[in-house]
Amino acid sequence: MTVQWHIKFAIATLFPLLSVTDFAQSPQVAVESVGMTVSDMDHSVAFYSALAFQKVSDVEVLGEQYEHLEGVFGTRMRIVRMKLGNEFVDLTEYLAPRGRPIPVDSRSNDIWFQHIAIVVRDMDQAFEKLRALKVQFVSTGPQTLPPSIKAAAGIKAFYFRDPDQHNLEIIYFPPGKGDPRWQEKTDKLFLGIDHTAIGISNTDAGLKFYRDLLGLRKAGESENFGTEQEHLNQVFGAHLRITGMRADSGPGIEFLEYLANDIVHWQTMIATDDVDLVAKKLRDAHVRFVSPGVVAMPKDKAGFSKAALVSDPDGHDVLLIQR
Repeated sequence: MTVQWHIKFAIATLFPLLSVTDFAQSPQVAVESVGMTVSDMDHSVAFYSALAFQKVSDVEVLGEQYEHLEGVFGTRMRIVRMKLGNEFVDLTEYLAPRGRPIPVDSRSNDIWFQHIAIVVRDMDQAFEKLRALKVQFVSTGPQTLPPSIKAAAGIKAFYFRDPDQHNLEIIYFPPGKGDPRWQEKTDKLFLGIDHTAIGISNTDAGLKFYRDLLGLRKAGESENFGTEQEHLNQVFGAHLRITGMRADSGPGIEFLEYLANDIVHWQTMIATDDVDLVAKKLRDAHVRFVSPGVVAMPKDKAGFSKAALVSDPDGHDVLLIQR
């Protein structure tokens, strides 16, 4: 497995799905966690702990169910869940096979790009903390988005990389922007995860997959360009169509469509009370399956009883689970 990010969704249905083709009675959807593949678990745990994440669990899994689910033969994984605020990150180290690193020429406008946005109470203090940790910069420095970008005016952001070259973002929301909870009084510097952003090639195709098939809602949109955006993404001439997607709870998912682009694999996990029904809906919509179908899993280890791995229109993988 290439060192990569993945997102985990949880779809908790509070009432039965009555139709495969009609979500008139939609299941409730929650973004359960965001995660990534790492090359050295202990190193990664230390890095995220320095950003105030706390370890929640640490398990090792293997077996043919995981081989079929992930499409990787002979896999053995160590999975560590870490928490910041109310949000979770899952770190996965493939003990076998070891896999490949992120390509050295990766950029923010690659279609496979993904990051998490870590909310901070104070941008200057957070930036100094990152400098003390000697992180690798992506942005030239913290950027304040201008009044010309109305939906994002006054938001401050900075991109950097973790030890495996995953892109991360710290983000500061001024009063009146973002979730009101980011304005609550606190002494903590790192507050939680606001969203995960993914590079996409076509917003309409992304909406069809994440909104129409998986049940998320569109929460807002913006067209971002200018010198601040260029220096934030480290892409000369960056011009993005950004669409914010939200579930009933958990961090959001943000589409980044560059109005110019390139692919590597992503993985997202989604939980439902009837994975067979959701898998049929996706198969009827001609969504590509990575796993051969729904796979029965050892619930005591995996935390879920059935799962299937599928791909969205841009190759980001989504893991469907049933507890």
